[in-house]
Amino acid sequence: MIKKYTCQNGVRVVLENIPTVRSVAIGVWIGTGSRNEIPENNGISHFLEHMFFKGTKTRSAREIAESFDSIGGQVNAFTSKEYTCYYAKVLDTHSDFALEVLSDMFFNSTFVDEELNKEKNVVYEEIKMYEDTPDDIVHDLLSKAIYENHSLGYPILGTEGTLAAFNGETLKQYMHEAYTPENVVISIAGNIDESFIKEVEKYFGSYEGGKRERTEQKPEFHSNHLARKKDTEQAHLCIGFEGLQVGHDDIYNLIVLNNILGGSMSSRLFQDVREQKGLAYSVFSYHSAFQDSGIVTLYGGTGAKQLDVLFDTIQETLATLKKEGITDKELNNSKEQLKGSLMLSLESTNSRMSRNGKNELLLGRHRSMDEIVEEIDAVSMQGVNDMANTIFKDNYSVALISPDGELPKNL
Repeated sequence: MIKKYTCQNGVRVVLENIPTVRSVAIGVWIGTGSRNEIPENNGISHFLEHMFFKGTKTRSAREIAESFDSIGGQVNAFTSKEYTCYYAKVLDTHSDFALEVLSDMFFNSTFVDEELNKEKNVVYEEIKMYEDTPDDIVHDLLSKAIYENHSLGYPILGTEGTLAAFNGETLKQYMHEAYTPENVVISIAGNIDESFIKEVEKYFGSYEGGKRERTEQKPEFHSNHLARKKDTEQAHLCIGFEGLQVGHDDIYNLIVLNNILGGSMSSRLFQDVREQKGLAYSVFSYHSAFQDSGIVTLYGGTGAKQLDVLFDTIQETLATLKKEGITDKELNNSKEQLKGSLMLSLESTNSRMSRNGKNELLLGRHRSMDEIVEEIDAVSMQGVNDMANTIFKDNYSVALISPDGELPKNL
């Protein structure tokens, strides 16, 4: 049972008691990410996440790390295009302590120049490391192709140029405007009872924030072809189609379709590209859902000389899927896979905390496991086939990173 509570200042709390475990996961979710940035401060959400670990008024960076090591816990954070999360997982006996440290990081981080400069260098290295993984950066290139100058096309890490301009004041101002109480959700899952909500309110229930004008515009989907020449061993290809937004009525039709197309070892892409033709080690598809848009991405990596064959094979797979539709076996297998993954995730307090935090932040509602299973079971062959013909049109974008930077000839 999920308990929801709103503090007097607008901070939302969601708590799920799981008495059969001995751990507690606590996440501080903020509804801001690279989408909420402008070209001049691109990367600030991610950099701010880093700086929360670099010392508070009472704890050094080392002491923050030792705080969780000393109790056998874990602490981490991540930034996406639409939200940021700081979280900890600890034994249930240490939940109060974990909450106090997270609140200390949230409210009392100092952002001193010495730590800022060191962490800028760390993020510079992170950007360089990312540049050394073309199978990752090709997905950012696809976002740029699809969204062009819209902020959903910005890289989460930012650039060396934007990072150089950040200082303590710019971080504090961004926090003041973006980390407002109504934009924050505290998600807790584990062996913890409802009384813990009072502890959350003690730390997070009375602070105030600024008022940021939220003027996000719905992005347009663009059909572009972008290629980068890079000294790589493989050609890394991404094909992107317009998907569905978070909470769309037909989202489960698309989830089942994606699983059949490229979500598992028995998927169409895996079987056609890897098993039948041996063209790629890594080939898959996935759906990214945002608040007002979405992308279905197909990825494959192959030798540059085989790029044309890979592209043609993917197109043939899509054409067959649209023309012949899916089989009963694929539909049933996909449903069972999805339900199995869903049920297995129930064993992780981190997974439950993440699901509840995202649902509250992005949707403001929570479905029970039974309701989700019913949604999956209700997916029909006709619904999936209609979705395939709706999604996989000629209006798509392509991103490529390869040794010669030459796009597929049949594009």
